[in-house]
Amino acid sequence: MALRYRLDNGLTVVFEEQHAAKVAAFQVWVKAGSADERLDQAGLAHLHEHMLFKGTTRRGPGEMAHAIEANGGEVNAWTSFDQTVYHVVMASAFAEEGLDILADAVRHPAFDAGELAREIEVVCEEIKRSQDTPGRRASRDLFATAFQKHPYLRPVIGWEETVRGFTREKVLEFYRRHYTPDNMVLSVCGDLTLERLKPWVEKGLGGDWGRTYAGPVVRAVEPPHPTRTFLLRPDDVKEVYFNLAFPAPAAEHPDTPALDVLAMIVGQGDASRLSMEVKRTRELVNDIHVYAYTPKDPGLFTLSMTLKAEKLTEAVPLATQILLSLREEPVGEDELATVKSLIESDAIYGRETVQGIARKLGFYESTPEGIEGEAKYYADVAALTPADLQAVARKYLLLDRVTVTALLPPELVVTEAEMNRLLDLAQSATPIAITPRKKRALGPAGITLTARTSGPSTSEIHLETLPSGATLIVREERAVPLYAVRAVYSGGLRYETEADNGLTALLCRMLTRGTPRYDAEEITHLNDDYAGSLSGAGGRNSVGMRGEFLTRHFDRSFDLFTECLQNPTFPAAELERERALVLQDIHTREDKPSGVAFDLLQKALFPTHPYRLPTLGEKASVEAITPDILRAHHQAYMNPSQLTLCVIGDVKTEDVVARARAAFGANRHPAKAAPQIAPEPPLADRRVVKKTLARAQSHYVLGFRGLRITDPARLPLEVLSTILSGQGGRLFIELRDKKSLAYSVSSFSVEGVDPGYFAVYMGTSPEKVEAARSGIQVELERIKQDRVLPAELERAQQHLLGVHEIGLQRNGARAAVLALDHAYGMGFENFMHYGDQIRAVTVDAVLATAQTLLDFDHSVEVVVGP
Repeated sequence: MALRYRLDNGLTVVFEEQHAAKVAAFQVWVKAGSADERLDQAGLAHLHEHMLFKGTTRRGPGEMAHAIEANGGEVNAWTSFDQTVYHVVMASAFAEEGLDILADAVRHPAFDAGELAREIEVVCEEIKRSQDTPGRRASRDLFATAFQKHPYLRPVIGWEETVRGFTREKVLEFYRRHYTPDNMVLSVCGDLTLERLKPWVEKGLGGDWGRTYAGPVVRAVEPPHPTRTFLLRPDDVKEVYFNLAFPAPAAEHPDTPALDVLAMIVGQGDASRLSMEVKRTRELVNDIHVYAYTPKDPGLFTLSMTLKAEKLTEAVPLATQILLSLREEPVGEDELATVKSLIESDAIYGRETVQGIARKLGFYESTPEGIEGEAKYYADVAALTPADLQAVARKYLLLDRVTVTALLPPELVVTEAEMNRLLDLAQSATPIAITPRKKRALGPAGITLTARTSGPSTSEIHLETLPSGATLIVREERAVPLYAVRAVYSGGLRYETEADNGLTALLCRMLTRGTPRYDAEEITHLNDDYAGSLSGAGGRNSVGMRGEFLTRHFDRSFDLFTECLQNPTFPAAELERERALVLQDIHTREDKPSGVAFDLLQKALFPTHPYRLPTLGEKASVEAITPDILRAHHQAYMNPSQLTLCVIGDVKTEDVVARARAAFGANRHPAKAAPQIAPEPPLADRRVVKKTLARAQSHYVLGFRGLRITDPARLPLEVLSTILSGQGGRLFIELRDKKSLAYSVSSFSVEGVDPGYFAVYMGTSPEKVEAARSGIQVELERIKQDRVLPAELERAQQHLLGVHEIGLQRNGARAAVLALDHAYGMGFENFMHYGDQIRAVTVDAVLATAQTLLDFDHSVEVVVGP
């Protein structure tokens, strides 16, 4: 149960005790964001997010991140229009130091002038990165058009010209104005008690700060737009990015819950009306969704679509007509009941991690209603009727003052007159008939939102080999009323050839597109009815399925999972729908230049091995895949004898065992032997690959052949990569903090059943590529030549152990780790020994691994950009 108390200086603390994992999360919510800036301060709130971890009066630049990571934690921040949030999550054993560092950051930032100059350069790199993302450009256009007076019109990150004009004095002015204890909330959740927490909070954040809050900034009020507003512009995109937005109220408005429910009914999830009619039935869009953005001040109710240029004139009136149908006909009771259940269940899924709970507490306490607002919100949702929803739809879904924006491929020209015609067409059309949902008996209504807080109830891991040869792994864990199931078979990209490249991607999509008992639409609706998620899961080395559901639906949802996994029918019509979506993703690859860089890296590193192939496939190979090919692959390689099945969560082992034996206990046909994959010959030389794309940034990757997942050197390589990466790592400090070459720079290892690769990535301005290239190689040469310091080794080890614990809070994450580790021959209990294995890594092992792998004469460099 959440508790609240206030310090004498006005700072509010909200706390919830949770002991399901030995982890604690701390978040400081500053009730000021980019909408509290003046025009000449655009981007200043976001710059504070960067600067508060750049040194304090007690700690120098990099020391805070270094200390957090050395104690197994993660530190980060985010900025919105209305808040700036700083958060730390770490092992609870080190929680006191984590809070001390966070408190020091928000209370005593140094705002060193030299650090400020360097961080401004980093933010400018971040701005350029956002300019390379079509979705971000489309969102920026929408807000700049829908808001013409209110500060929501400005991007949170600011503009390069304003950011470059910031001085230390401007930064301090904003900080002193908004960073006061009575304008902040400290949100805490985790493996702590209130008695332990209180003295830490008082020490770090208590006492007189020497300033009090002067009150909220007066924001400009957005006047009603007298007519429809448009921004339709050509852009270097492969598909249309379309937004249609209606004015919406603020978060505290009584109509907000109804708008949230309307958004879910009409445009959230595969079972929503727009997804079913516009995407699935008519195949007019590649993606479509609706959201109600209701921040502190009035926001937007928005329909967003991505689609081929030639389908715009048909999709716009149809999608708009479906939206407007909410005004004409009340939604069905069954449809409303399902969406209410989904909204409630989201709260349960959000309680799987301490950082998720802390975020919910901080968000609500930062609003006028406080943490009590969450219960009120769910009560308001539960009380909604079809008539309430229709009244709200009639109030807000009015086309006379709608905002329409679109990024258009160069070959498409759409005038405002044409767009007006399409909207008028939707408004004058006969209301579209909506197919009612099938009514199902789902058991008693109502979901408890109270998680168990007394401590974990975790059983021993149950391992069983079924008569078919399938391996079953079950672990009971009672922290939340959820369970996760993961099925894994060997396969994935390793089993593909150039002729059938993309098979795994299509197979995973098709597993839930029809069985002898259910068609694709029924499966989609059942997913919602069981308040869960079900999807195929494939990668470079495996293929299978994942599912997460509320425990109250265990019997039905587990049967649905096994039905889709065992008996997919691969209907031809469904395959054509999924193929079209995959082909469009292939067509739009260049809209994601970093992904292009990694595709090129893999092709150069693996000239013959299947790892060279893109996971989505290529146009010709995807077009050649038939239902028979998918059916044959499923029968050959997804046989119970080849299965590892893991179930974790609030279940009874005997129930899982009984159902697994019934579903997977026997083989219906012999399994096929795995294909023989020839080892990749060593790289003969150093290769440089370049691709020209007209983008704001260049994307640089340096890659080396890597390791198998079973290679003992994998652990020293993890440590090596951690020494290089992270906010306390060498690459981050030397190239980002000191030289301001990039917003992000990282190293990582991708292991496989066969040797994978190790790479360093940086996105940077085109004129900085050579400096980035040189800087990366200097750091890699340094770690090859000299033993890392014992303190660096210890920091990396502690960080890995903490991240491991943090990452395994969710049932789905644990189920995946156990299933994949067993399938790859590492043992289902491998994760339990991870700590001992990482602690056993030595300085000499790190050096030996670096000297073996970081061979510049046999490496690949990729540059994608201008």
